[in-house]
Amino acid sequence: MKEFKINAQNKTPREINRTLKEKAPENDCIMIENPNAMHYMVAGLSEPVDVVINGSAGYFAATMIHGARVHITGNAGWFPADNMTEGEVIIDGSAGDGVGQGIYGGTVVVRRDVGSRTGEIMKNGTIIIGGNSGFMSGLFMMGGRIIILGDISDDAGESIIRGTIYVGGNIQSLGKNAMVEELEEEERKELKEILEKYDFQLEEEKYQKFRKIVPRSARPFYGQESEEGK
Repeated sequence: MKEFKINAQNKTPREINRTLKEKAPENDCIMIENPNAMHYMVAGLSEPVDVVINGSAGYFAATMIHGARVHITGNAGWFPADNMTEGEVIIDGSAGDGVGQGIYGGTVVVRRDVGSRTGEIMKNGTIIIGGNSGFMSGLFMMGGRIIILGDISDDAGESIIRGTIYVGGNIQSLGKNAMVEELEEEERKELKEILEKYDFQLEEEKYQKFRKIVPRSARPFYGQESEEGK
């Protein structure tokens, strides 16, 4: 495996991202050392390369990537994986608001807690939160799935249009157009499969506690409301 290292010390985000795009086609893995929670790292990368940020990242880490696999060994600020179309972002620590905002595909994993508006306006893909998620998670969600192993705060699924939010802990309150349903056994199997893939080991009884937040209406804002799927 061919690797390349970038020392981010005293470099700007533009310099780092330029180097990433130059070196990605000829390397299997790129390591970013001394990231110092810099903003906008790995922005717009469209090569299927592994990128390891060895430390914490700032705002908009891995924004608008297509195909890259990004591993952040520390924490991340607001909006990691924003508008990702394809790829994978794994954050070993916690993250701020707007995790996976607007993603079109791919997978985002945060192993600890996150802030508010997780998966806001996401269209597809998967977001996994190992801890708790803040208020208005799934705001205007248009598709895909969010899996939260811990608790979800106020106004969960606010104005959700499509998609599913799976919650293993407590649901503080629901937002407009959101309702709670029990899982089918097949859904539990799918949850177990994806969570074990990302090294989440849960007791069987934990899977029995999961509930899902789904849209109450297929047309919550225009004309007469109708039940989802009808």
